[in-house]
Amino acid sequence: MKHHLKYTVHFVILIFISLSCSGPDLNEEPVRPKNIILLIGDGMGLSQISSSYFQKETEPNFSRFNQIGLIKTSSSSHKITDSAAGATAFASGRKTYNGAIGMDADTTSIKTILELTKNRDLAAGVISTSSITHATPACFYAHVPSRSMNEEIARQLAGSSVDFFAGAGLKYFKDREDGADYYDSLISKNFVVDTLELVNPAEMCSDCRYAYLDTASAMPRMLDGRGDFLPNATSLGLEFLSKDEDGFFLMIEGSQIDWGGHSNDADYIYTEVLDFDKVIGLALDFAEKDGNTLVIVTADHETGGFTLASTPSEDGNWSDYDKITGSFSTGGHSSTLIPVFAYGPGSEFFNGIYENTEIYHKMVRARGF
Repeated sequence: MKHHLKYTVHFVILIFISLSCSGPDLNEEPVRPKNIILLIGDGMGLSQISSSYFQKETEPNFSRFNQIGLIKTSSSSHKITDSAAGATAFASGRKTYNGAIGMDADTTSIKTILELTKNRDLAAGVISTSSITHATPACFYAHVPSRSMNEEIARQLAGSSVDFFAGAGLKYFKDREDGADYYDSLISKNFVVDTLELVNPAEMCSDCRYAYLDTASAMPRMLDGRGDFLPNATSLGLEFLSKDEDGFFLMIEGSQIDWGGHSNDADYIYTEVLDFDKVIGLALDFAEKDGNTLVIVTADHETGGFTLASTPSEDGNWSDYDKITGSFSTGGHSSTLIPVFAYGPGSEFFNGIYENTEIYHKMVRARGF
């Protein structure tokens, strides 16, 4: 009996030593991403995401993520956030009041992730299907007490360290109410400005900066023929920003998922989510090929109280569980937890349930700033 016990103990010790030798080195530096791509589906809650599984003929790109978490979205002033406070939390890691752009609750300017990356010589870009001065994109480069200050936000963008941007809102740069011309200011700061089309990446110079500004205050809906603006802008942005040897930060917003929720229009939501899913696919394809890019997909809040409900019968006495109808509980935002998807080096930080401000801190931690 003692003889067998002796060999059993020796065997256990050998296994322990073997596992200890093959385990991770706690002193080893973690693999850090060179690039960060943050995709924000404005107003995109779990039901909006779920709709892609019924509306898309192939598997949605959301299925390509293994690291998934949830964020709490309340602002410092309200239980239900707006896009400005939500995006400021992502961009700067601080809770603030609804309507604040890049400012703390006491209206003090706070440094953004984009400004932090630029201080370390990384390239930076912002893409949106709204005005480029709208709440979500603005929070990454501007600092104003109110999201309604579009002309001041445009002035700050012209003087910012953004290298590439694409969206709508030319009127906030040119033909402004204050008579200033920040279209010319963009050109004087080495921007190549295009108000007509997205240029082929092969024609872009590495020493230039690029601005694509639609003349409207917002891009058209997918239902109204926007086409592949967001995927094309994403491909162009990735092609240009990836020329920077130090890496880049790129924020891409699918703005109009939110507007479909405000309109209580399920078809509007479906088409915008599918467009956004296409962009997620492009980001993941880039990250898989590059091997050194962190991709994060989330939303600032949910809009519309959207539900994928069963379709009621004409007489209202029963529901057809094989037919889905998008239904709504509000024309505003809701307070539901929001999914976070992450892929690439540092993606392991994004599991769990946490405050929306942690998106910023997890990006900073992953990049090693």
